[in-house]
Amino acid sequence: MNRAKDYRVIFAAPGEGELVEARPDPAPVGPTEVAGRTLATLISPGTELAVYQGQYAQGKFPCGAGYAAVFEVQAVGAEVADVKPADRVFCMGPHQSFQRARRQDVLPVPAGLAPQTAVFVRMMGVSMTTLATTAARPPAKVLVTGLGLVGHLAAKVFDACGYEVIACDPVRSRRDVALRGGITNVLPAVSPDDPQIAGRVALVVECSGHEQAVLDACRVVQKRGEVVLVGVPWVRRTDLSAHELLYAVFHKYVVLRSGWEWELPVHAEDFRSASIFGNFAAGLNWLAAGKISVEGLCETASPRDAQRAYQQLLHGTGDRLTTVFDWTDCP
Repeated sequence: MNRAKDYRVIFAAPGEGELVEARPDPAPVGPTEVAGRTLATLISPGTELAVYQGQYAQGKFPCGAGYAAVFEVQAVGAEVADVKPADRVFCMGPHQSFQRARRQDVLPVPAGLAPQTAVFVRMMGVSMTTLATTAARPPAKVLVTGLGLVGHLAAKVFDACGYEVIACDPVRSRRDVALRGGITNVLPAVSPDDPQIAGRVALVVECSGHEQAVLDACRVVQKRGEVVLVGVPWVRRTDLSAHELLYAVFHKYVVLRSGWEWELPVHAEDFRSASIFGNFAAGLNWLAAGKISVEGLCETASPRDAQRAYQQLLHGTGDRLTTVFDWTDCP
């Protein structure tokens, strides 16, 4: 593979996203590696917007972005027997025109599944860790709070697995996206006085990162129910006291815990069969089978338009939850 240049999306400074030239890696593909040209990458709105704004970059600019990619294999290491050139594979790769990864860190994309759809499996995987670790079992009630991309997909994942899902977000546009996407029970808020919800929810998947949402979750969950913190609390949003939260946790016997995605091993291990890549494999199959739909969730854009894409997501000026970069004609 003789490439004169590569391209990648970077954040040059807070609030500045751009496509730049990058020097190709001159090292040959290793014996257990696969490599090839990128077809699509997905913006993770929560984490990437936080980095874009300087909230999560620790002042280190310029910096790269992205961790969900589908690429077409062009080169295969000598020890790789089950992937061949022209195959399409998913990896946790950045927004760049060329990907290289160990064979164990890629997954074949099912036949017929578009790259622009397959990349969504990365965001499905966030809440699939909670699915693998929760004590709640179908058909238990599950409340998902916060209907950004991760929360929207969490609602669909738990619904597809047989749970009774209630989805909640105070933002009308996100509720509208959820309703158009087939999530049927969508509310602007939940009340501890609602007899259909209060004390009847086995699990709350909290995806907003908002203190009030966490407190509300602890108030409505059933005794000994779980509240799992998936959303990142990037900034303080309220003046709530810790006592209010502690009071709810103590008197409801709430299991309040982290929704840390990496609680699972990256690959299955002895005595730990659930894994990050196991979830990705299942998610790709669900997407291919139509069990999970991502229609209408993204805008497709050229990576040349990175700044516009991030600004649109930052200010909520579009009607989609994220953007997928199409690399097929870049540059």
